[in-house]
Amino acid sequence: MTISLPSDLMVSVSGFRGRVGAPLTPELIGSLAAAFGAFLQLEGSGDTVYLGRDSRTSGAMFTGAARAGLVSVGAQVVDVGIVPTPTLLLAAEEAGAAGALGVTASHNPAEWNALKFAGGDGLFLDADRMGRFQTFLREEEIPRAPWDGLGTVSEDPDAVARHTKRILELPFLEIDALRRRGFHVALDCVRGAGGHMLSGLLRELGCRVSGMGLEPDGHFPRDPEPTAANLVELGELVRSSGAEFGIAVDPDVDRLSLVDGDGEAVGEDLTLALCAQVVLSREWSQGPVVTNLSTSQVVEDVARAAGVECFRAPVGEVNVARRMEAEGAVVGGEGNGGIILPRLHLTRDAPVGVALILQHLCETGAGLRDAVDRWPTYHIVKEKTPFPRERVDEGYAALLEALGPEAKGVDADREVTVDRSDGLRLAWMERREWLHVRPSGTEPVVRFIAEATSEARARHLVSEGRDALGA
Repeated sequence: MTISLPSDLMVSVSGFRGRVGAPLTPELIGSLAAAFGAFLQLEGSGDTVYLGRDSRTSGAMFTGAARAGLVSVGAQVVDVGIVPTPTLLLAAEEAGAAGALGVTASHNPAEWNALKFAGGDGLFLDADRMGRFQTFLREEEIPRAPWDGLGTVSEDPDAVARHTKRILELPFLEIDALRRRGFHVALDCVRGAGGHMLSGLLRELGCRVSGMGLEPDGHFPRDPEPTAANLVELGELVRSSGAEFGIAVDPDVDRLSLVDGDGEAVGEDLTLALCAQVVLSREWSQGPVVTNLSTSQVVEDVARAAGVECFRAPVGEVNVARRMEAEGAVVGGEGNGGIILPRLHLTRDAPVGVALILQHLCETGAGLRDAVDRWPTYHIVKEKTPFPRERVDEGYAALLEALGPEAKGVDADREVTVDRSDGLRLAWMERREWLHVRPSGTEPVVRFIAEATSEARARHLVSEGRDALGA
């Protein structure tokens, strides 16, 4: 039979997401996994699929369903267990697998789960390949294997160790110097998949760790998205433990946020900026930087200081990764704390971000707040609101009329750059301001992201955007 996707399932290049029980059921997960395994084989990619998950309480149930679905179409399943998503993707790439399937809803709350689909190159399916997969779901019968052609299941317990080893071998890191320095770091893994790997990596880098939320049981003690508002307890741990700074990741460990020595959150966009500075400081590692349309312009400042270009791509890890491939970028990522280092792999990777941050602080001799204060200060405001997707284009038209190049009124500024590659982004370069409005790929909302040199101005831009869209 073909598969009809529930209307309340969130479908994008970020995967298929939904709430546990409705619309996500084991039956749906099993069917989608079977379809993915068959799709990879019909495309000629092969039959080996790596399977991993984060720590959500629904993860074991859905991973079992996915495993069964893959076996039913003759796939050879390699189960890596509870691991960071970048670990899963690196393992699949190194093994030359046909693809990888991650059971994780990333930063979404605990009642959500999802499937993330990746190819053998360790990259999530881009829009073209995801489109072909969705056509396959709608139009093709899943070719189940006969009793003597069923797939097999094996386990790979060493994926985290290999990932850690690859990070420690990166030429950007001065391991002996880091071990002599001996940072004291507070670590919050929100009871996701990162506790084991990040604790081990930090110890390998000579750090003393004060930890919280290291148990991978999926009982998230807070909203798992590592935004400033959700890092209050980590800030308290920094202050009470005397740690030099704090590190927070999301449940599947592809996003990294930082807290300074006073327990104050550092904007997520600064994670990419500081990591990029380390990479670009090496003469043998000069090249472009790529980030998405919703990332702070401080990344452009870092690229400009290094004399290299900074390119923008639509939001979504694979969109940034593909643009990095095209431009030959040496570093990139997203302003939500996602670092991509091609020297390792073209995947957002919080553990490699941790290593680069430590290296940056070690070689500059600065504290985290001092490192951040070297760069211009911008204020970024992010809001979201429910909005009917079928009316988004009308909203964009209203927004252009209110704020675009043809806007009327006293405050009209025709020196505005318009980018329609992902929703609508308006940028006023002279004023160092921008506003990005787009439907979320992970939640049923429209997102408003604005940045300016003052918080009041950024909030004003978001307010103007909401008013125009609402009209």
